[in-house]
Amino acid sequence: MTKKTYLHLDSPVQYIKGVGPKRATYFGKIGVETVHDLMRLVPRRYVDYSTVMKIRDVRINDEATVIGRIEIIEARRTRKRVHLVTSLLRDTTGSIVLKWFNRPDLRKKFKVGDSLLVSGKVTFYRSQQLINPLYEIIGEEETEQKKQGEVIPIYPLTEGLSIWDVRRAARIALDACLNEIRETLPQSLIDKHGLLQLRQATRHLHFPDDLKAAQAARRRLVYDEFFFFELTLARRKAKLQERTGIAFQETGTLTRQFIQKLPFTMTQGQATAMREIAADMQRERPMNRLLQGDVGSGKTVVSLYAILIAIENDYQAVLMAPTEILAEQHYLVLQELLSGIGIKPYLLTGSIKGKDRGLIADDISKGKAKLVLGTHALIEEDLTFDKLGLVVVDEQHRFGVMQRAALVGKGANPDFLVLSATPIPRTLALTLYGDLDISIIKEKPPKRGEVITKIVNDKEKPSTFAFIRNILSQGHQAFVICPIIEKSETTDLRSVQEVTEEITEAFPDFSVGIIHGRLSTADRMQIMNDYRLGKIAVLVATTVVEVGVDIPNATIMIIEHPERFGLAQLHQLRGRIGRGAQRSYCFLVLSRYLQSDTYERIEFFSKNSDGFALAQMDIKLRGPGQVLGKRQHGLPDINIGDLEFDRDLLYSARDDAFGLVKEDPDLSLPENHAARVELEHLAHRAELLRIG
Repeated sequence: MTKKTYLHLDSPVQYIKGVGPKRATYFGKIGVETVHDLMRLVPRRYVDYSTVMKIRDVRINDEATVIGRIEIIEARRTRKRVHLVTSLLRDTTGSIVLKWFNRPDLRKKFKVGDSLLVSGKVTFYRSQQLINPLYEIIGEEETEQKKQGEVIPIYPLTEGLSIWDVRRAARIALDACLNEIRETLPQSLIDKHGLLQLRQATRHLHFPDDLKAAQAARRRLVYDEFFFFELTLARRKAKLQERTGIAFQETGTLTRQFIQKLPFTMTQGQATAMREIAADMQRERPMNRLLQGDVGSGKTVVSLYAILIAIENDYQAVLMAPTEILAEQHYLVLQELLSGIGIKPYLLTGSIKGKDRGLIADDISKGKAKLVLGTHALIEEDLTFDKLGLVVVDEQHRFGVMQRAALVGKGANPDFLVLSATPIPRTLALTLYGDLDISIIKEKPPKRGEVITKIVNDKEKPSTFAFIRNILSQGHQAFVICPIIEKSETTDLRSVQEVTEEITEAFPDFSVGIIHGRLSTADRMQIMNDYRLGKIAVLVATTVVEVGVDIPNATIMIIEHPERFGLAQLHQLRGRIGRGAQRSYCFLVLSRYLQSDTYERIEFFSKNSDGFALAQMDIKLRGPGQVLGKRQHGLPDINIGDLEFDRDLLYSARDDAFGLVKEDPDLSLPENHAARVELEHLAHRAELLRIG
């Protein structure tokens, strides 16, 4: 006799009838591991079957949604060399032609016999047709399940999984486990915002009575997501403010000398940020501040000012960077900036080993090393500090919460300053970084040259190279960025290896250098120093030069396969040029077909140089989790909410969460019990209350 398996919220999804181990692997690809995950799976959109038309009923110029099976699928190039995929879609009443331009990928995605739901404007050319319609592959479900008037969720899918597979599993899960779902919010907040109860929202998410019910279900789950994200930040900030830290005094012993020796005048934004940081450091509670600024806005100088305040109070300071090359660049820049005031920076990275590491570690433990720059090597257990007073983390989104906590733990409640070159609007920054005080540098230093960005294809390379040759002959320098180091049989991406050969041949009169992450620390530092001194005219590199490299004489950048990089990364790369007074040029080389949405993203980048606008678009395209990076580790996920579309709900959730913690810091009141239980459940999955 087979033992009956009872489903619970924590049951693996494979135990749902009809799923099994094989199909469970497909569910895993869309982030569904348990019954609870399935019940919280939010559809991408919904289709109201009452709006689905029979093909015989569509008319020219109608905005129509139809369902049918693919009878024919073919792909070809037009006379103008445009990719065209054509399909014939048929239902029980007739057929219609579907055409997609510049989407050759659909030829492999669609198969004859697939059921397709398509939406678009009906046109006529020899027969009725839909041009570039929106589509969903909806699987092989029997037509009697597609009831007129029923609202069907369109889930995120993967190959091997149809919306009907998910729908059947969701129905079984809800019938078995809906009563296990417990409310997570105080009733006062549910009433305040007119939210559905959580059980009701969960059912309507998958089986809504109408589109309005589906929207209400999503709204409830988005609010939950935002609220517990903000509640975590609010409690974290409250706990930080309870700690006693170091009350630094700006003596001017080092800071005044430093400011006087700067070879430029600081911007208003830099001066304001310095005042805010100095005021923070004077307080007895530990500073916990985010310094945000666009590429080239001068964050390093501001952070160095904070470092010198710590050092002139006889404390040590540390600056942790995510990559060795960035740590090395900081070391070279700070060495130069500090040379006149008697401060010697130390560099400690994973590549420094043996006797050299031992000597550096000894100076750190004895307090002789006042300023230490490095990478993850700084958080190794055997490394101790004598008197650590300030921790600065650059490009903080690349570090996990535990790594930052480990470094802060090297001192007794040291001040904490994080730097970010992902500039987002202040209101949104306050919401996403609610546990941090925020300083923003908006303007760039004066007399910076304009940067012109152009999209070019392979055919335009000869004329582009001729233009670059002219710029190089005037004594300027160039970067060439490649996505990979070596040529691979598994990809047609152009490598550093291949591009270097091409560049060397195209620019025989100019010295060409190579830099990437596999080179030793000594080689990288030597190459960057030679480039800085002008001994190298063209530097072919991977993204190791993405941040921290400041060569005012570099006015040209070529980026191969820009589609491989996110907007924020492209902006960082482009930020390596235009740091002097001369006009600079960034060329984006497209050597392959791109889908329309990808091309639009590259085009948007080429027309925008404002980091705030690019970051906003990046969040919209990729979602907050990817943009914020490992900032998300140790915080509840933001997977459902859209930071643009749901902005008002996000701000409401922030106000509610911070207000709740202000009134009831430990969430000990009976009406807040549900929220406390949910927060503890989330904390059980990740250490939420560690410093971020």
